[in-house]
Amino acid sequence: MAPIRDLIPSGPAWMRAALIVVFGGIGLVHLTAPDAFLPIMPEWVPQPRLVVVLTGWCELAGCIGLLVPRLRRTAGLMLALYAVAVFPANLKHAWEGIAVPGLPQSWWYHGPRLALQPVIVWWALYATGWTRWPWWVRTNGERKRQG
Repeated sequence: MAPIRDLIPSGPAWMRAALIVVFGGIGLVHLTAPDAFLPIMPEWVPQPRLVVVLTGWCELAGCIGLLVPRLRRTAGLMLALYAVAVFPANLKHAWEGIAVPGLPQSWWYHGPRLALQPVIVWWALYATGWTRWPWWVRTNGERKRQG
């Protein structure tokens, strides 16, 4: 019987698993309750309900891409870009104090969520091999990626 540590993904693998859980869950919510997101959509977004549904499908497609080695890097880049694209809605949600069922309305929620948005972008890029920053190693005075 394999030790438990052999069953737990390491490094980028567990990070991809976490991305699949988070983006998969949020994607399903976008598809099953799109109207809950309409109040936080910026006014300049055309056909907001359709955009919410499409973003749900994009999140799920990204999750599937993370599972397929050939598609993994593309999926990571697309999920990172997705996290950038939804930032205006997150800002509107926070600044206007819009109530969304199931989500807190306090700055204890919005502050960290906004601050973590760049971390989510980095996470998707790191977990799929686009970057190894900040874990670089020096070899013979030369900077190389670790892993």
